[in-house]
Amino acid sequence: MQLPNYKEASIRSKERVVKEQYKLPIEDRELGKNKTYFLKTYGCQMNEHDSENIQAMLEEMGFKESENYEHADLILLNTCSIRENAHNKAFGMLGRLKHLKQEKPDIIIGLCGCMAQEEGVIQEILTRYPQVNFVFGTHNLHRLPIVLKKYMDTNHQEIEVFSKEGNLIEGMPVKRMSPYKAYVNIIYGCDKFCTYCIVPYTRGKQRSRRKEDILQEIEELVKEGYQEVTLLGQNVNAYGKDLEENYGMEDLLEDVAKTNIPRIRFMTSHPWDFTDKMIEVIAKYPNIMKAIHLPVQSGSSRILRKMGRRYTKESYLELFDKIKKTVPNVSISTDIIVGFPGEEEEDFQETLDLVRHCKFDNAFTFIYSPRENTPASRLTDNTPLEVKEKRLQELNQLVNQYFLENNQKKVGNIEKVLVEGKNENGKTDLYGYTETNKLINFNGSSETIGKIVDVKVIDAKTWSLDGEICE
Repeated sequence: MQLPNYKEASIRSKERVVKEQYKLPIEDRELGKNKTYFLKTYGCQMNEHDSENIQAMLEEMGFKESENYEHADLILLNTCSIRENAHNKAFGMLGRLKHLKQEKPDIIIGLCGCMAQEEGVIQEILTRYPQVNFVFGTHNLHRLPIVLKKYMDTNHQEIEVFSKEGNLIEGMPVKRMSPYKAYVNIIYGCDKFCTYCIVPYTRGKQRSRRKEDILQEIEELVKEGYQEVTLLGQNVNAYGKDLEENYGMEDLLEDVAKTNIPRIRFMTSHPWDFTDKMIEVIAKYPNIMKAIHLPVQSGSSRILRKMGRRYTKESYLELFDKIKKTVPNVSISTDIIVGFPGEEEEDFQETLDLVRHCKFDNAFTFIYSPRENTPASRLTDNTPLEVKEKRLQELNQLVNQYFLENNQKKVGNIEKVLVEGKNENGKTDLYGYTETNKLINFNGSSETIGKIVDVKVIDAKTWSLDGEICE
């Protein structure tokens, strides 16, 4: 049994990152023969991509996917620890599985992802959720077959969670969710240690994949007909800072653009690492989508300092304005936290002022929730919950106003849209996303799914557009 350790997880040494190659032993290729699996994913795009790897490994072992967890032989939860709500959902699911295990004692229940890296979560599993048969963390995702086999051989709870800076694993199998869009990891971990964030403890130190491995993966996707790639990382802008060669995110973006993949997106960016050269490259290449996610978190420099964000309100606005000026028709989205410990009404008003200046195209807004072991969790928080809820409501009213205004400016435009699939609501046939990442619904032939087509915008809503395909 190997349990998580926050002290070890916070270490950042200068040791070289070890590169490993994934390989499934031949003797493990029938572990799941005649068995089914159900995988539930919580959290960010990084977790979604991890689940693509998990599915591929399980199917290499002979498991077949089940759409209903109640009918599966193996149930695995890929969890998120970024906010309390994600925690609660995962534990709620574990509660349901506890009852299912009583009815079907032979089912296998596993947990992985960021929650597995938390000391408190593992202690709770040991004391309250003995029905969880195996646990593995973010650093040993590639060891799923080994951990699962140990449990199946011994029938004893198996917990293997590494608390270390992390290695690079290449050659992982992947079962992609879409035949048109693909996630490509370019950097793992984070060294920023924002005071509210648990990611540096759950995902390890900043470590970049070699450009040759990234470009080879993307070139293979081009050959397979993929229309879009999203370059993933906890902080993609820091790409290359841990490599010996002088090669950063701006260089990688340019090289990816030269593969001629039709669409390139990236997330998530930290404002501190957003360089002028990166802005120029985004503006230069038409296949780099003009949609940037730029989390601000707060509009108060005082609160940003307490958050450990390493920029001020003024420097964020300077960067924002530079991007807007340099990249025509760019769409910028953000993240905002309200109710951070010590936030006064004046700080909140500064956040509203920043939103009025930026008029974001989209924003993910949250009430602060303390994360175990983070510095912010030890700060005094005197703001009542009802005040935080009122602030969130006021913020959402303002950001929604700008979402609608920005969408209304698109009416009459002809937009390039990657058609992603059929609508299930029945009001329109198809849906897709514009180059600036706007959801658009429209009528058209299913033959266009997976293609980039011209769509005229005929109506705007707060969170989506309506259109008609151009014949």
